[in-house]
Amino acid sequence: MAKASEVKSGNVLRFNGELVSVEEYIHRTPGNLRAFYQARMRNVKTGKIVEYRFRTDEEVTICRVETNDYQYLYEDGDYLVVMDNNTFEQYNIPKLLFGSSIKFLKEGMNVTIAFESDEPIVAQLPNSVELEITYSEPAVKGDTSTSAQKYATVETGAEIRVPLFINQGDKVKIDTKTGEYMERVK
Repeated sequence: MAKASEVKSGNVLRFNGELVSVEEYIHRTPGNLRAFYQARMRNVKTGKIVEYRFRTDEEVTICRVETNDYQYLYEDGDYLVVMDNNTFEQYNIPKLLFGSSIKFLKEGMNVTIAFESDEPIVAQLPNSVELEITYSEPAVKGDTSTSAQKYATVETGAEIRVPLFINQGDKVKIDTKTGEYMERVK
């Protein structure tokens, strides 16, 4: 147990039986009232925002979270099998931890996973990935006067919107958080 004054932004706490990540942590001293800490926290599993005021002497549980890079190997039902790059141990990670960015995951790609006492709590792809276009409609000459876009399918099977000059076989850089086209890769 730690005092509320020892908490920092970025810590993971066990709050009301749930794991929460501290996004904002501010010390407030309003006039002639007692000082307190205003915390804005995000539930790790559900993603909901929780706001709470801690007294300065209140005890909190700061969880020890280990974050490491792992290599994605293959899909196994509702789990993805990843391998630790240092020890070569394999772990089963639930698909739902990756969220909507899972559609850009390709075998052999490195992912970042956070564990809290042998339980995976957060999984992230890199901020951007480079994938090859496997299918796109050809652009019609004269259609390119505006910044028009068309649908294209990448090698993972995900469908994205790309500019008209992108053709089948081109490699593109994609933002994994928004799923948007960033640029063509040479």
